[in-house]
Amino acid sequence: LVGRVLDSETGRGLVGAQITIQGTGVGTLAGVDGRYIIASAPGGRQTVSVTYLGYGTKSVTDVEVVPGSAVSLDVAITPAAIALEGLTVSAERDRGSVGRALDAQRTAVGVTSAVTAEQISRSPDSDAAAAIQRVSGVTVQEGKYVSVRGLGERYTTTSLNGARVPSPEPERKMVPLDLFPANLLQTITTSKTFTPNLPGDFSGAQVDIRTREFPAQRQVAFSLSTGYSDGVTGRMLPMAPGAGGEWLASAAGPRMIPSVVQTTTQPRPGAETNQMIGAFRNAWSVVEESASPNTSMGISVGGSDELLGRRIGYLASGTYLSGVEANLDQRRARAGSQGSEYDRFDGETGRYSVLWGGLANVSTMFGTHSRISLNNAFNRSADNEGRRETGFYENHGTNVQIERLRYVERSVRSNQLLAEHQLGQNHRVDWTLTSSGVSRQEPDRSEFVTWLDPAVPTWYNEEGSSRNFAGLDESNLEGAMNYRLELGSVMRRHALQVGGLFRNTDRDAFNTGYSIKSPIWTPTDPRWQLRPEEFFDGRFSNGSEANFEIAPYNAGGNYAATDRLLAGYAMAEVSLTPRLRAIGGARVEQSDVEVSYQSVLGESGTSRPSYVDVLPSLALNYDLTERQKLRLSAAQTLARPEYREIAPVPFRGGLGEDQRQGNPELVRTLIQNYDIRWEWYPAPGEVVSLGVFAKRFQDPVEERYLARSGTNTLSFENAESAENYGIEAEVMRNLGVLTATLSPLSLFANATWMHSRVNTGIDGDPERSMVGQAPYVINTGLTYTPRQGSMSATLLYNVVGERIVNARPSGVLVDDVVERSRPTLDFSFRFPVIGGANGKLDLKNLLDSPYELRQGEITREHYRSGRSLSVGLSWQQ
Repeated sequence: LVGRVLDSETGRGLVGAQITIQGTGVGTLAGVDGRYIIASAPGGRQTVSVTYLGYGTKSVTDVEVVPGSAVSLDVAITPAAIALEGLTVSAERDRGSVGRALDAQRTAVGVTSAVTAEQISRSPDSDAAAAIQRVSGVTVQEGKYVSVRGLGERYTTTSLNGARVPSPEPERKMVPLDLFPANLLQTITTSKTFTPNLPGDFSGAQVDIRTREFPAQRQVAFSLSTGYSDGVTGRMLPMAPGAGGEWLASAAGPRMIPSVVQTTTQPRPGAETNQMIGAFRNAWSVVEESASPNTSMGISVGGSDELLGRRIGYLASGTYLSGVEANLDQRRARAGSQGSEYDRFDGETGRYSVLWGGLANVSTMFGTHSRISLNNAFNRSADNEGRRETGFYENHGTNVQIERLRYVERSVRSNQLLAEHQLGQNHRVDWTLTSSGVSRQEPDRSEFVTWLDPAVPTWYNEEGSSRNFAGLDESNLEGAMNYRLELGSVMRRHALQVGGLFRNTDRDAFNTGYSIKSPIWTPTDPRWQLRPEEFFDGRFSNGSEANFEIAPYNAGGNYAATDRLLAGYAMAEVSLTPRLRAIGGARVEQSDVEVSYQSVLGESGTSRPSYVDVLPSLALNYDLTERQKLRLSAAQTLARPEYREIAPVPFRGGLGEDQRQGNPELVRTLIQNYDIRWEWYPAPGEVVSLGVFAKRFQDPVEERYLARSGTNTLSFENAESAENYGIEAEVMRNLGVLTATLSPLSLFANATWMHSRVNTGIDGDPERSMVGQAPYVINTGLTYTPRQGSMSATLLYNVVGERIVNARPSGVLVDDVVERSRPTLDFSFRFPVIGGANGKLDLKNLLDSPYELRQGEITREHYRSGRSLSVGLSWQQ
């Protein structure tokens, strides 16, 4: 018999609580975090009693103990002044992770929301990015970047099992959540208000991804699924040729920049140019391939067994997903300084994607008062993409065809040692030491442009072909320790908590590109009709004379960043009355960043932003009734520029696309946050809440077009100030409250309405919303689960309002670039099959709403992804 004893009011574990199996004389005392183990529990139906000084006794009947198997039983007991008599209840079927997550939300000191493994299993979501969009106020951009309460991803931070995860994206602070397969997740919790024990560099939310914990009894699980995408599967699509290893997301090696090319800074003599031409991988053209079905599989083994006289909890799990995606009905264009359209292109993109990952976690107790765990996780993904598009290239008044090959490989690693120590009944210490790292490789993005001459298609001479190489590696070492002292009586509980953190981050990144100019042949030369691979197969690049010219692009370079963060905090929780609890304190963070950069043109420099910030926080939690709570909070937080945003190295896009460069003059943003929220928990697993929030930003960082570039170059600027405020509402209820006939149905819905405005500090610059801020976010879902609980069906709807993705340049009369509203509808059905196996049917993106960026009347980007259907089978024993 294993489990925890919890305070029903605060959710904290009760150390020293006595757990007894009635009539047997068998029992134990709860240790660290209220955890207990009774290894010698007799089999059969038992009654378990829990007692603790100052609390009411609770007895749980009909606990079925099976010899040789572990049974999990968590018991929440109530302070004696509230529960004056002993309470007896019958053991029920596990309420699941939803009920436990709502208990944690109810007893948390701040405003939190969570999506759990149970909820994910009832949806077609395959990764953390898809799952988290079910949380109130959360939106997901580009299928992977999270923003909360309408704030861009720069105001949201991500941790894995409580420790910061570095981002593998060169131009983003936020970790792309599509890197985390859903099968490996226990919960995704968003903390929307700041308390001093949390990192101070967020305002939208602190997102904590918790990987699965080991089960109470030995368990083996396996799953397999396959899927079909409407308009994609079985269709001939432009795909990128493989180099070997794409199915394992390990194909960057053959694509890396050749050493003979790497040091090139200017055109070279003929023989050297020919040597470089031969060193490039000879792949330029997309290949037409029939899209294969999507597949996924997962396996996990876990349990809690005796080893060398010690009980060890363990879990090993792995998952693999692969499939073909497409951008259908694709088009893009640019907007001129007077709002006119130019560089309009139409085409299609085919993408072979792979995502796999695994975790290996072990945990054990030392005595009853210490618990040590080792958590290890690794995820890897890759996209091999081919694009073909045609359009009119305004710069030279020419109709052209562009073929682009792009391969992106990403990985995230986390190794974490953590411990919890209960020092007596009122003292608790926990600490973590985490090593993590990310990598992103985008080797050899090639582009070949053909001039669509009505008579003879010709290799386009200027900017006609290019090879681009980019890479990023980042490592983190983080350590944290917290001490908590419980004070006061059962009815007037107080606590003092102090702690500290250090984090060392190192990043190296580069981006460089090379143009290859065509030979100087007469327009009627028949050699122009050769395919790109024939141009570069060696027939024109041998000997000492060069037919081609290779030169590096002006846009590109490298940067190296080091970041040293030290933090300490003190926080007090005080029961002012039996119903009113105050939580206050402050966090001090010292940040020292150094970013050294060098462009391909030889321009170099170093930026050293350094800050010491004091971040105060005060919250009041008032229990209106036993099931209703009112929360008020005020806090100051901050947002620091991302390393890439500081380095003024221009990164080039493709032909007809924008380029980006950093700004070393950026300063960090200070944010004042205010929240009021009412919560009602009418029954286990149910919640109704309504809240308002307001935020004020000093020096917010925004991505916008540089005035001198029209709409060609994006950079980052500090606006003078900004404001953001809104309303949040959430309902999660069983419809049986209306009539017993509807009891199999459960409804969840959450909506957030927001407004923001930015003061750029520039005369004549019109007022607008913050970049990334949507005016509303709506999530709804309806789940059908019969009383037997053997099957379930869920319908899910999500819609996000129109939001700015790139702000217009100051002083230029053009519109902002906005992402249009894109409603989605998904359906998921779970059903039993035979022998412990369960089936799964998922319908995703039923509305097939297009992804669309617009700038005034101009469509900057547009495509559809297609509807998808998948069927799967899972088995657990």
